[in-house]
Amino acid sequence: MIEPVQYRKKLEGKSNAHLITFSDGRDYVVKYFQPGFEKALPNEWVAYGLARFLGLPVPYAKIVEIPADFSAQIPELNHLNISKHQFASLYVPACFDGHQVSTVPAITNHKTLAGIILLDYWLCNRDRTRKNILLCDESSGSYKLWMIDQAEIFNSYNWQIPELEALPDGILKSATHQLMARFIKEEEDFYHYLELIQTTPILLMEELFALIPDDWQMNPEEKKAAIGALLKRRKELLPRLMRRIIKRVYLPLQESDF
Repeated sequence: MIEPVQYRKKLEGKSNAHLITFSDGRDYVVKYFQPGFEKALPNEWVAYGLARFLGLPVPYAKIVEIPADFSAQIPELNHLNISKHQFASLYVPACFDGHQVSTVPAITNHKTLAGIILLDYWLCNRDRTRKNILLCDESSGSYKLWMIDQAEIFNSYNWQIPELEALPDGILKSATHQLMARFIKEEEDFYHYLELIQTTPILLMEELFALIPDDWQMNPEEKKAAIGALLKRRKELLPRLMRRIIKRVYLPLQESDF
């Protein structure tokens, strides 16, 4: 297991994220468990695992243990009762968030974009803003897109079981989804990822939730309810939403580019 060796800096945003170098020599973005955001780390972990299974461009991540004496050196954390386990994702250098790039001529990994959009709808991630993608310059005018920050799946970083039964089921007003949709070259990409989502093993979902540390305070009833919501949304809602996305978002954008 890797261990933290050097604290770098606090990162912008509300997610209590910090850049830390670990014993493997690499820098990770570490999100700490914090009161008021109790579901943020479980959300990140589950979304990460599902994104990796689907082959989507999400930075490598893992659950890490950070000693209390290390966290105590961080001014923003030394007054908190810090849990032992945190969520760490590999820092992707030399990238820009979506707000920092005014013009995007091409995206090299465009085959994955429909998958990101459908995953957001499956997980009810209403926070896919331009700050929650990274664009890495690979060649002149071409970028690789990474998806980051899945802390608000299930529509909240602090959801409760009753809310899972009434998750939003409409089209999101997402400029970031529109940006990605412009670069999806084949409508078939949506159907490909819909099939992958609908055949994702239930055992995988159960395993992801089972690996959530106890000190993230997610009880068995909440885990069961979350899995139930995922199963229901992928079977009943996602196919209908996908057809609406294609009709109302994807196809109009494709036509406007001609």
